Amino acid sequence: MTVSEKDRDILARTLWGEARGEGLAGQIAVAWTIRNRVEDGKTKSWWGEGYAGVCLKPWQFSCWNKNDPNYAYLSGAKPIPAAQFAQAQRAADQVMSGAVPDPTGGATHYYATTMPSPPAWAAGAKETLRLGHHFFFRDVP
Repeated sequence: MTVSEKDRDILARTLWGEARGEGLAGQIAVAWTIRNRVEDGKTKSWWGEGYAGVCLKPWQFSCWNKNDPNYAYLSGAKPIPAAQFAQAQRAADQVMSGAVPDPTGGATHYYATTMPSPPAWAAGAKETLRLGHHFFFRDVP
């Protein structure tokens, strides 16, 4: 799969928006859930095409919702701190290139432990990893 500079930029911004407090390992795990969606041949049309398409699919990654406080940073209206963005870019590069293995066991979904209750989709899904402030899942019904 050809990965464009736009794909890299959107993936890195998504990692910052979704997991900026998680460190490199947590950002790599989130990036793998996105890569797993990109590579999911069964439902590719539903997930979106490529990294940018998957990340920007409405209501999939809350940091891209216009009412999310991080949206101003992701859209470029406010600058993302350089060191934080550089780490997100490293995570994006490592996952897109396949330089690091998938720590999530094929997860296509995750949610933050800070949510007041698990999302409905988690009820029948297989949990594959708990890392930092995220739970990761695959086989989501």
